[in-house]
Amino acid sequence: MSSRPQPEQHAPPVQRLRVRYAKRGRARFASHRDFGRAFERALRRAGVPMAYSSGFSPHPRISYANAAPTGAASEAEYLEIGLAQHCDPEAVREALDAALPTGLDVVEVVEASPGALADRLTGSVWIVDWPGADAAVLGPAVATLLGESEHTVERMTKNGLRSFDVRGAVVSLRAEDVPAGSARLRMVLRHGVPLVRPDDVLRALIHVDAAVGALPDAVPTRLGQGPLDEASGEVGDPLR
Repeated sequence: MSSRPQPEQHAPPVQRLRVRYAKRGRARFASHRDFGRAFERALRRAGVPMAYSSGFSPHPRISYANAAPTGAASEAEYLEIGLAQHCDPEAVREALDAALPTGLDVVEVVEASPGALADRLTGSVWIVDWPGADAAVLGPAVATLLGESEHTVERMTKNGLRSFDVRGAVVSLRAEDVPAGSARLRMVLRHGVPLVRPDDVLRALIHVDAAVGALPDAVPTRLGQGPLDEASGEVGDPLR
């Protein structure tokens, strides 16, 4: 009997870089899979010397961490790449930013520090622009939700219908004044399993106060993501 051929073995990365990127404008409708394909194409176009996994189907060493849901804009998405040779992080940033489609912007690239990137992403700062919502109604609804010890909502996921304790994930939540005809919410959400999203918070507000109305075509934007300081409620920079 002939022995089965062994898969090619690739050397481990000699450098790891952490990348902060943004999803802006129409790019917010790109799914995580869409972004992954676009990012791998950008790596090839930019000539980034990627390290590859070993095995029968080698793939570039890219680790994604807590991507925003489809339809959400973000200024704070993160991933880590492993390289086969040392590169200047700023040169990699410029090359990748030029190779990506409009709206997918590479904001910062730094050398990876010890530990897993995902472990440093324990909280997010979001704003939600809510067209048609009444800011005068949102204030009492926010107060009611914050006064509860638990509030469960349901959302259909790829694994079926899941229940989420929204209140347990909300570190802070407030309505902000914006031009008439719309409202804005600012929130800090604690990351957990399952992950509570801004639209889950909107559903909870509708549950606690019928005057809020139906779920609108709200636009969530993640402003920051990183280590959550439980004492202050602030979210730090995971690249520092």
